[in-house]
Amino acid sequence: MAWLRIALAQIDLTVGDIDGNVELIREWTSRARDAGAHLVAFPEMAVTAYPVEDLVYRRSFAEASRQAVEKLAAESGDMAVVIGYLDHDEGPRNAAAVLHQGAVRARYYKHFLPNYGVFDEQRYFRPGDSVPVIRLHGIDLAVTICEDLWQDGGPVAAAGHSGADLVIVINGSPYEQAKSDFRRDLVARRAAEGGATVAYVNTWGGQDELVFDGDSMMIDPAGRLLCRAPMFEDALLLHDLELAPADRRDRDEPTDGISIDRITLSNDLAEPPAERVDGGICPPLDDAAEVWGAIVTGTRDYVRKNGFSSVVLGLSGGIDSAIVATVARDALGADAVHVVAMPSSYSSSHSVEDAEELARRQGLRYSIVPIAPMVEAFHEALKELGGITGLSAENLQARVRGMLLMTLSNQHGHLVLTTGNKSELATGFSTLYGDSAGGFAPIKDVPKTLVFELARWRNRVAAERGETPPIPENTISKAPSAELAPGQLDADRLPPYETLDAILDDYVEHDLGRTELLAKGHGEAIVDKVIRLVDLAEYKRRQYPPGPKISPKNFGRDRRLPITNRFREGPP
Repeated sequence: MAWLRIALAQIDLTVGDIDGNVELIREWTSRARDAGAHLVAFPEMAVTAYPVEDLVYRRSFAEASRQAVEKLAAESGDMAVVIGYLDHDEGPRNAAAVLHQGAVRARYYKHFLPNYGVFDEQRYFRPGDSVPVIRLHGIDLAVTICEDLWQDGGPVAAAGHSGADLVIVINGSPYEQAKSDFRRDLVARRAAEGGATVAYVNTWGGQDELVFDGDSMMIDPAGRLLCRAPMFEDALLLHDLELAPADRRDRDEPTDGISIDRITLSNDLAEPPAERVDGGICPPLDDAAEVWGAIVTGTRDYVRKNGFSSVVLGLSGGIDSAIVATVARDALGADAVHVVAMPSSYSSSHSVEDAEELARRQGLRYSIVPIAPMVEAFHEALKELGGITGLSAENLQARVRGMLLMTLSNQHGHLVLTTGNKSELATGFSTLYGDSAGGFAPIKDVPKTLVFELARWRNRVAAERGETPPIPENTISKAPSAELAPGQLDADRLPPYETLDAILDDYVEHDLGRTELLAKGHGEAIVDKVIRLVDLAEYKRRQYPPGPKISPKNFGRDRRLPITNRFREGPP
């Protein structure tokens, strides 16, 4: 057997910041070289970051990407560097380059670069395209890109059957709940199918509504997990692999129109290491920790990558704003988080006290601005037009609060964080230009029941660390209320959240119709009410700020229904 020291560079990149991304690539290449790696692999589209959406059609952007690769190639030495980038010859191309000894020694193109929304087009590989099999220190290894891993009998398997003992797969794979187990199983299946070790490197960080979680790994043909990087952080996953020299590997002819392009970098076997390097296996996060990491990552990167240094949000004393404030503190630090209590004449004293207590526990920048005089001024001004009553009067309070937050944003340069959750967004339980006003929505894809779970988890983690729990217990235990009318509770207008979220999961995430929902045992009256609320609220969801995607089907990016739509899942 021979051996290679492989480095997987799991890093957080910024779309469009080609110069900044190149500097990061240089830095992590140097780290890999200092660690004695023979090869370092970077994520998919590392030069441009990912996804670039309609920037793929701009030739100047693609040319800048290609020039950056040439510059990096000129700086390469004995260590091979695998890097993802955007190319443009027959059209936009999702490409990988192998850099070695001052030149681009191999390129691998996926035929199409889908303009994802997230994944609109799933054409992976065109018959006749070639997978590069690189000989490095006498070992044959292949380079593939992302969706190649999804394809049964595709490029990963073809490379293994053609003699490669290692397949590098560079990825930009977004986070979803429970995806890490699926990902590991998929890598293991491909390793077994191709009879080759698979080294999977993934990017991490936030890009608009997408969050990438890293979770890079290496798995051998027997399905053994050799090493695994942490989620939601930078990592250089470094591992020594024992592999079969190329002259001892069986070769089969490629099938299904997949050809192999063989390139030799070096034939001499590497000297055995004096001390073996084991990348280690980072233990998986529990479910709540995983979701929290995704939301914090998405919030931090959206704020920082868009040039903001601080955020502001309304702190009501309720569970949603408490979670958003805590996420912001974890993402940005207490000094960057400005919270404003805006009590109305209907606000309970405990709401103001809970808001102030949360800000005190977390060291946030706290202000209080009573809105009753401003609301009264609106009522007075509109008397001659018939006045404001009922729902209009409730919504006015929310809109005054939204106006105050947006004004503070204009004045001080804060980004406004909205505090609505997925259950509210689904049912239209929010006010346009009121509590929905803002620049980013951290819990937009988090159902209300999960909001409560996250609050309890975050407090438990703090207690285990010997810290003060960040969220007051009364905020978690009291009945949810918008406090826009006397004695108002969410339960007055919505089903219990446990019931509501179960129906929403089936209707929104799994696209079940009314008949199927009833067959699953959901109550008829509640089903009809929930369906009606969801169907009528599409126009509101279209105007909601972006927020981190944590589910397979978030609003806006994945679930796209027409606003003007008369189809109803009503009773026959």
